[in-house]
Parts: sequence; structure tokens; C-alpha cells
Amino acid sequence: MTWLVTGGAGYIGAHVVRAFRADGIDVAVIDDLSSGKAEFLVECVPFTQANLLDTDATRRALEGATGVVHLGGFKYAGVSVERPLHTYTQNVSAMVSLLAAMEEQGVGNIVFSSSAGVYGTPKDEVVTEQTAPDPQSPYGESKLIGEWLLADQAKAAPLNHTSLRYFNVVGSGDPTVYDASPYNLFPIVCDLLTQGKVPQIYGTDHPTPDGTSVKDYVHVADLARAHVAAARALDSGKTLEPVYNLGSGTGTSVREIMDAARRVTGIDFTPTEGPRRPGDPSRVVASGELAARDLSWKNSYTVDEMFATAWEAWPKA
Repeated sequence: MTWLVTGGAGYIGAHVVRAFRADGIDVAVIDDLSSGKAEFLVECVPFTQANLLDTDATRRALEGATGVVHLGGFKYAGVSVERPLHTYTQNVSAMVSLLAAMEEQGVGNIVFSSSAGVYGTPKDEVVTEQTAPDPQSPYGESKLIGEWLLADQAKAAPLNHTSLRYFNVVGSGDPTVYDASPYNLFPIVCDLLTQGKVPQIYGTDHPTPDGTSVKDYVHVADLARAHVAAARALDSGKTLEPVYNLGSGTGTSVREIMDAARRVTGIDFTPTEGPRRPGDPSRVVASGELAARDLSWKNSYTVDEMFATAWEAWPKA
């Protein structure tokens, strides 16, 4: 049983690789290192440096594989509005190439890293799998199209699949692997505090208990274990739901994260406050009930633990 992790040199992918190995499952990686980091790779794990658009290289990387965890792609929702063609090429055309290579190699299992971005800005305060998708960026649209591709391919060829949708991935399960995204809240706060600067809260007039927006945050180690559970289920022949939300059902406010940062780092700071950013929802969280039922999944970290692991892994030099 060997699983190929696409994007396995990225922040999430590197954690998925480590989770598979910790569970005794052989794994290989394909990544073009456009955003992944070579230092996140595990030395003894077979690695192919290639873009998934290179179908021949992808086919070779799939030799001997039982299944695929598909994390590779372009992940920046905001930037995708400015670069729609690039986003669709890396997230849709690349998946077509991957599925073609899988069919040629007879690989019939895939766990797709989708996104809660498919929901856009939902009216439901707690998002379930029955919440209607309404993506509001090329990124979200590309993830939804990826789910459609899986469903359509499964009608035409042997393919067991499931897609995992989640919001904000945070923390670290390995002090050598960290989130380097310039757009995510945790690395932004870590970077500013490291530089001796003060983080900012955008919007303190939301209809929430402390006035700041509430969102779902999932620890990357919990997320990685969900991918392992899904892979094991598919490999055993179990039929899974086409999509699962990975969420807490409650969420965490921006101010609660700032308070956690103060406690964890010991840096006494008061965040500055600014106006809301356009389109920023007041409260969006996801229910993880289906994932708990079928994948024995739960969000097991407190907000302090989430920030503590992110801070430990963040490069200070």
C-alpha cells in the first residue's frame, strides 16, 4: 500500500506525508516546488520534481501506487481573482492530467484536498455538506470543478474518491514545517511579532460576542490524520461520502487568537484595530459531524495549542 501525495513538499502536504508514515503507510511525493519547500521533504520518501501538467512524469510517479492524496495546486483565493487562467490551469487542467495518469496506471483511489472556499460567503452560520456551494473566486470555483471531475470520472472508470473541505489550516505537527503563506492569519501574526511589530484586527463591530469575526481553524496535524483515515477507508473498499467538512462547529474569533498569541509568546501587545475588509463574513464555521461519524475525526487542539505549535515552528532568525 503506497500513496502518492501531490504537493507533498507544501505546508499541508508535508504533514500528510508524515502522518502516513507514522501510520505505517508507504508514501511518495510529486511536487514542482513552486510553493513547496525542498526542506519539508522527508529524505527517505521517493520524490518526483514535476508539475502535474506533465502527464508522463505523473504517470511514472504513480508506478506501484495504491492511491493518491491530491493537494497540489494554486491555493491563494484572493490572487486567483487577478490570475484566473493560472488558477484554472494549475487546479483544473492539472487534475485532468492527474486523473488521466491514474486511469492509465490503474490507480483507483483518490482523496482530494478541496476547500470550504466552494461555499463562498454562506448564509448558514454553521456550514454542512448540504449547504449549497456558491464559490466567489476562481480558486473556489476550481475546487468545486475538481469535485465534479472526480464524480464524472467515477462514472466512466473505476474510481473511489472523497473530497475534504476545510477553512483555515493552522499550527504545526513538526517544528521543521511551518505555514509560510503571506495571506494567512497565524503566519502574519507570527511574522509581525518576530519583527517586534503589532498585529492588526480588521473589524471590531461584527455581531459576535467580542465584535471580531469568527472562523473555523483546523490544526494541520488533525487535518493530516483525516487524509490518512480517508485513504485507509477507500483502500479497504469502504464507500465514503463524496465530500466531508472538517470543522469545529463553533469557531474562534480573531480577538481570541490575538489573546492566545499574547499568552503563548509572552509578548505583551495590544492589537491595533481597523475597519472591516470588504466581504469579510462575521461568522462562518463548519460542522464536522459526518467526518466524525465516518473518519473518527475531530478537532483536538485548543486555540492556545494551535498557536503554540505555529510559534514553535516559525523561523525566528
